Amino acid sequence: MPVPELIRIVSRDSPMALAQVDRVRAELAALHPELRTEVVPVKTTGDKWLGDLSQVEGKGAFTKEVDAALLAGKADLAVHCVKDVPADRPLPAGTVFAAFLKRDDIRDALVHPDGLTLDELPAGTRIGTSSVRRVAQLAATHPDLECVPFRGNDNRRLAKLAEGEADALLLAVAGLERIGRTDVISEVLSTETMMPPIGAGILALQCREDDTGVIDAVTGLGDPDTHREALAERMFLHVLQGHCNSPIAGYARVDRSGELSLRACVFTPDGKTRLNAHEWAGRLDPATLGTSVAVALLRQGAREIIDGIPH
Repeated sequence: MPVPELIRIVSRDSPMALAQVDRVRAELAALHPELRTEVVPVKTTGDKWLGDLSQVEGKGAFTKEVDAALLAGKADLAVHCVKDVPADRPLPAGTVFAAFLKRDDIRDALVHPDGLTLDELPAGTRIGTSSVRRVAQLAATHPDLECVPFRGNDNRRLAKLAEGEADALLLAVAGLERIGRTDVISEVLSTETMMPPIGAGILALQCREDDTGVIDAVTGLGDPDTHREALAERMFLHVLQGHCNSPIAGYARVDRSGELSLRACVFTPDGKTRLNAHEWAGRLDPATLGTSVAVALLRQGAREIIDGIPH
C-alpha cells in the first residue's frame, strides 16, 4: 500500500515526549522523504495529576488520552514509552504496535548538585523519586537514605531539585539524553545496582490495526532485537499481573550471538525480600520466555507479594 502523504502523530505534551516525537519524525523523513508529519500534543491525566498514580488508574493515566485521539481518528500514530504502557491488559481494541525503535540506555542515573555518587551520599540525604521500584532497591542497599515523593516530567523534577525540595534525584538516563540534560548526571547506575523498569528505553509506535498505509510506512523504523526484548518483557508483566504499586524490575537482552535472555525481580516495598529469575530463551519465542520467567517468580511467592501491597 502506498505511503500516506501525511501522518498525524499524537503524543503527551511534555518536553521529553515531544523530543521523542522529533526522533520519530526525523527517522520517518529519512525513510520516506516525501512524507509530511504533524504533531498532535495532548495532556494526559498522568501529567496533570502529581499525586499517587494508584489513585488515577495507575500507568494507564499516561496513555488514555493518547489512545482516545488515535481511536477517534484525530491522529494516525502514537509514540509511547513502553514502560508507561500497561501490560496487565491488552492494547485498546483496534490498535497495534507497528514498530519498536532501537532501544536506548536502560539504566538509571543519580543527579546530585555536587556530583556525589550514590555510595558517597551522607546518611539522611533526600532522594527525590516516586518510583516504588527505585524506593525498594534503595531501601535494600542504602537504608540510610530517605526517599521523598517526586513526580512530574524531568524538567520539573530538576527545577524542584534546584529549589531544594530534595538533595538528589534518580532519573532515567534515556530521558535525560532525550531532553539534552546529561550534563546533570553525577553517576550512571549499573543494572546490578538499580534494576530498570520493564520496557525501559524503548519507544513504541502504535496505530490503528486497519490503517495499513501507516503500518507499512513505519514498520521500517523497527529494530528486530528491540522487538524481541519488548515482547518478552511485556508478556512477563502480563503474566505477573502487577499493579502500579508493585516493585517489579527487569530487562531482556539480545546478546551478540543473537541469544535472548530475560532477567527480572519482584520486591517487597521495603526491599527486604527480593525474588530473582533469569532465563535464556533457547528455542523459546520471546513471549514464551516472558511467561516462563514470570512463572518462575510466581513459584517463589511473587503473587503473595504483589497482592499484599495496597493499590
